[in-house]
Amino acid sequence: MTRLLDNCPDRRDGESVKWNVYAKDVLPMWVADMDVRSPQAVIDALQRRVSTGVFGYPLPSRELIDVIVKRLLDRYQWQIAREDVILVPGVVSGFNLAAQAFTNPGNSLIIQTPVYPPFLCAAENAGARGIQNDLVQQPDGRYIIDFDSFERTIEPDTTAFIMSNPHNPVGRVFTKEELEKLGEICLRHGVTIISDEIHSDLIYPVYLHIPIASISPELAKNTITFIAPSKTFNVAGLDCAVMICSDQAKRERLEKARKGLLGHVNLMGQAAALAAYTGGQEWLDQLLVELEENRNLLFDFVNQRLQGISMAKPEGTYLAWLDCRKLSLPTDPYYFFLEQARVAMNDGREFGAAGEGFLRLNFGCSQRMLVEALTRMETALNNR
Repeated sequence: MTRLLDNCPDRRDGESVKWNVYAKDVLPMWVADMDVRSPQAVIDALQRRVSTGVFGYPLPSRELIDVIVKRLLDRYQWQIAREDVILVPGVVSGFNLAAQAFTNPGNSLIIQTPVYPPFLCAAENAGARGIQNDLVQQPDGRYIIDFDSFERTIEPDTTAFIMSNPHNPVGRVFTKEELEKLGEICLRHGVTIISDEIHSDLIYPVYLHIPIASISPELAKNTITFIAPSKTFNVAGLDCAVMICSDQAKRERLEKARKGLLGHVNLMGQAAALAAYTGGQEWLDQLLVELEENRNLLFDFVNQRLQGISMAKPEGTYLAWLDCRKLSLPTDPYYFFLEQARVAMNDGREFGAAGEGFLRLNFGCSQRMLVEALTRMETALNNR
């Protein structure tokens, strides 16, 4: 069987952010965008839509909403109502909307660092104050939550917490016990949970994604959850995401905050999402096997051949968090590998102060490209 990740056309010929920000001799291993063709079901659905030649304003797709409700029940035993589902153009705009709705000037909002960069400015965008609580790295590189520290971080004016699960960039898939503890603390302090679960379909064997809102009716009412087909099926450019809110009063606040600021999902995004969720599972099953192979190759190469760099195996996502703090380099790791290896990764400092000395590497690419990038990095380290 042909590997999906080995069958991507040349992306430099288009408008790809991933491939066209850096010079042509640089291997782009940075932004969370896989080098893979979307499922054929998605391509066919978009071609059918285009063939009509009509692209007027769409209503939210009732069929897509029904599919989402069924998908959450089948995958997570999470029962929601149709009215709990709100389609939004993207997860980032969605969690910024939620931050606007559930904080006011003078309030504070918590995030756990290192974390996806747009989290870092969500509080400021809402006119609130951001509070950072660091995840704790274990000797094996795996990160855990310090629950006592998390609770101490909550202040009297704290109204919301934005969480990432599966976590970007550290790759954790939080357990039910961890989520229950987080949820209980937030409920006790009246803190609304805004949960970014965009990578929830990208989970490796032995791990299980659990939506925090699925744990109890109380947490369902206290959580706004975001999912999307964008990372899973590589359709990020089509701008379609899903906001799930099971509390009517919170939905009303979200809709009020949305007016005039956040548009509706576009026609093509809805068509792609419906096709992905109804016809993309076989493709996704194959992709996960390939991503796991890439993850294992990367883990072995980093820990055996890149002296001074270490990583824990991601439990989910196609993003690796490389610890470069033991390297003795003449410059920052990001600039060293960009300049000396011609490999572009995300600078860990983008993810908050807790990311100092780290790099994020996207392994959602062909094995040939992954090995080439790692070999370049090894050569640069050996030649310094």
